[in-house]
This record gives sequence, C-alpha cells and structure tokens, in this order.
Amino acid sequence: MGVLAYLAPLFFQAQPLLKRFEPTLINFLMLSFLLFVVGVAGVLSRRNIIIIFMSIELILNAVNLNLIAFSRYLEINKDTLTAKGLAVNPLAGPVFTIFIIVVAAAEAAVGLGIVIAMFRNRETVAIDEIDLLKW
Repeated sequence: MGVLAYLAPLFFQAQPLLKRFEPTLINFLMLSFLLFVVGVAGVLSRRNIIIIFMSIELILNAVNLNLIAFSRYLEINKDTLTAKGLAVNPLAGPVFTIFIIVVAAAEAAVGLGIVIAMFRNRETVAIDEIDLLKW
C-alpha cells in the first residue's frame, strides 16, 4: 500500500503527457482479422455444432466490422476521393451490414431448428455422430 502512495502522484503527473488513443482503419482491420481467424479456427477445430454456429457468427461479425470501417473511411475521405474521380457511397457498408445481420439471424433460427431436431433424434450435437443422411 505504501508503494502505491508514492507512485500515484507520479502517475497523475504523467497523465497529461499521454495522448488520447484514436483508432484508425488499421486498428479495425486488425480486430476484424483476429475475429475472422478465431471464427475459422472454431469452425475447423470443434465438433460441437452449436460452437460451429457461434464461430460462423464471429466470421460474419468480422465482415460487418470491415464493412463499417471502410464505410467510415470513405466518408471521412470523400472529398479527396471524389477529387480523384472516384464515386463514393458511404452508405453501402451499413446497408450490406444490415443484410448480413438479417441473413445471420435467419441462419441462426434455421440452424437451431435443425440442431434441435437432430438432438431429439440422435441425442447428440457432435458433428461426427450425426449421420442421418447416410442410408
């Protein structure tokens, strides 16, 4: 406790020297990449169908984050891009994101219905043990 009493004034004096963190496009792309990698790893390594569905949702959220980040980037740099002759529509990212969210919700509803039906028949949600389509 005594050490904290000596270090606290040093911390509060150094605080104005710290700059505020403002995320850039690269920060959002890196976060999106990490979400995508975790999602792909979950799909490839897990055998539980519910965890696979959750991993697919992570992948779709990584895509949504990319769309919104690039949309914001285009909105900020709209004047520069239009001066170079490029057509910019910053609303395209949010519109596609809404479509992806709707498709993901439908996929989750249909997928959960299939999982519940399979669980009632086979009493398992492991991918390896579900062979209902085999004769």
